[in-house]
Amino acid sequence: MNLDELRNNLSSVDKKLVRLIAERQKIVAEIGKSKLDSGTGTRDYAREKDVLDMGREQAEALGVDPDLAESVLRQLIRTSLESQERDRVIAEGRGDGRRVLVIGGAGKMGRWFVDFFSSQGFATTVADTSVDDAPGQFHNWTDAGVDYDVIVVAAPLAVSGRILAQLAVLKPKGLVFDIGSLKSPLIDGLRELQSAGCRVTSLHPMYGPDTRLLSGRHLIFCDVGDADATAAAKELFSATMVEQLDMGLEDHDRLIAYVLGLSHALNIAFFTALSESGEAAPKLAQMSSTTFDSQLLVSAAVAQDNPHLYFEIQNLNKFGLGPLDALCEAASRIRETVAGGDEEAFVELMQKGRDYLALRG
Repeated sequence: MNLDELRNNLSSVDKKLVRLIAERQKIVAEIGKSKLDSGTGTRDYAREKDVLDMGREQAEALGVDPDLAESVLRQLIRTSLESQERDRVIAEGRGDGRRVLVIGGAGKMGRWFVDFFSSQGFATTVADTSVDDAPGQFHNWTDAGVDYDVIVVAAPLAVSGRILAQLAVLKPKGLVFDIGSLKSPLIDGLRELQSAGCRVTSLHPMYGPDTRLLSGRHLIFCDVGDADATAAAKELFSATMVEQLDMGLEDHDRLIAYVLGLSHALNIAFFTALSESGEAAPKLAQMSSTTFDSQLLVSAAVAQDNPHLYFEIQNLNKFGLGPLDALCEAASRIRETVAGGDEEAFVELMQKGRDYLALRG
């Protein structure tokens, strides 16, 4: 066969693959409905392992790269779980027309919460300085009033602190929570709400606005002194597969200084060193390695994110300088071992790191 005939045959196979995917998705939808009717959990890790093992065995028998087969099956499983989780959230939605105000609802994470509540049948109102007044949206959040069953504060950190304090004066009767990446700038406002007798708690979604599947993702709940409010917030996510973590307000920012602050700083330092190196990016790309490519992928995502938010995470955390100092010290120690030709000390650094990372499981 000539090249055109071979390509036609390949197109025919590709069309069959798409039809099979469509057929699989129909079966997945039926499985999801069955799980919902029987009260079975959405995710079954044992079943997923069986599917992946089967795929690898069949691939090996057919002379196909098992990693390729597993990669395709993992993507299909993930897509299936996204569909089932979305259907479950909608089916088990507890909105019943209850009203939600999302302050900062036109921002990235704000929009995520607007979509999340809307899918559950809540009547959702957006308040954001980037929108004009219209049905269901307000330019100034104070014009929206506070007569809502749930109020979500999804504004920038510095602004969120002021909004929480203003809400304490207005004393809303519904559940109030923020979604701030830091709690230090918000603690005063949260405490004022609690002292005013409001139902208040604090959340931190450990995922981004593009997240469609919450399985394997973490959502942190910081109790402000109202256990019932925290329980009510958790209930809003009960239909999802998100992993709920309880954390104290003080512990939150100390740990986040490493989880976000340190990791962000490391990536910013990486692409800053590259951009100021004088080496041309295309030339470095031609000489890339597995480690370099992996680090570059993460750093590129950080570089594209909101620099103002990243600065707030670094600057507004009272625990923020500790990890940055540790990063500078670690870089200095690496430099010293290399400059001094101290291989033993270098090996010791790597061994300590290996031992520490092994504790993570």
